[in-house]
Amino acid sequence: MVRLITHNLLACHAKGCTTNNFPLQIKDAQLALREAEFNPDFLRGFIPRIEWAALVSAARQLGDESLPNEVPEMIDDDFLRGLHHVLLEIHIDEGAMVCPNCGHVYPISSGIPNMLLAEHEIG
Repeated sequence: MVRLITHNLLACHAKGCTTNNFPLQIKDAQLALREAEFNPDFLRGFIPRIEWAALVSAARQLGDESLPNEVPEMIDDDFLRGLHHVLLEIHIDEGAMVCPNCGHVYPISSGIPNMLLAEHEIG
């Protein structure tokens, strides 16, 4: 399933597309909310790996305005619960991710992103 924790790790890898290829823009998303077990220790450890501006942008593309523009200095339980919801409970079931540089479309079907490229697109 495409969740924003996954989206935050994906960039376009089409031939010659090496700049401005992250984050992929989310288009025509059909969402599902699925509860996930809250694990504050996992979230605290994962925060340094997050491209924060990309996460906030993706969440807002999906209609979630709950994340602050920057990671707060004080990481409390309320912040972690909000982050948990955005990263792990919002699922993109259908839609597409589009490269902001080359425009390549990576479709999402039944929650699975198709990141495969045609032979002429492989770099």
